[in-house]
Amino acid sequence: MAEKSTLARPYANAIFQLAREQGELAKWSGMLQLIAVVAEDPTMRQLIGNPEFERSRLEALFLEICGDGLDEQGRNLVRLLIENKRLEVAPQIADLYEARRAEAEGTVDVEVVSAFPLDADLQAQLAAALERRLGQEVNLRVKIDESLIGGVLVRAGDLVIDASITGRLEQLANTLMH
Repeated sequence: MAEKSTLARPYANAIFQLAREQGELAKWSGMLQLIAVVAEDPTMRQLIGNPEFERSRLEALFLEICGDGLDEQGRNLVRLLIENKRLEVAPQIADLYEARRAEAEGTVDVEVVSAFPLDADLQAQLAAALERRLGQEVNLRVKIDESLIGGVLVRAGDLVIDASITGRLEQLANTLMH
């Protein structure tokens, strides 16, 4: 994973610089997400990894699937990634770009995994508490994972707060084992 991030970082940084200069951060977010989704498709991954599949055919197919979701610069990025055999790192490029964009905009994406659905009031309280702790505006995404039994798991960049019952049980088991 680290290797893919290392390969993706120069592309993400260059795209971010271009997008910021053009004032098109949101537009590039959309194009990069589209490229990442298409590149992650299992059938497309097989074609990307197949050295016998002609690069020109891959380019034509990829651009056809993306359709009007890419402007000329987005199409050129796809061509460049195919030419440099870096299309497989498109998801990492999109992730790194989004991290740079969030940092520039003073926001942070936070994933909250809960055992049960969180009502809007509780989500607002959680977002406010995280904004105070992180010192940035929070974009909250909530997912449900019943295997947590109870509580929440919060991920914000490198920060992970495990306040789930499952996490506490694992901590207790580790303490008892040592």
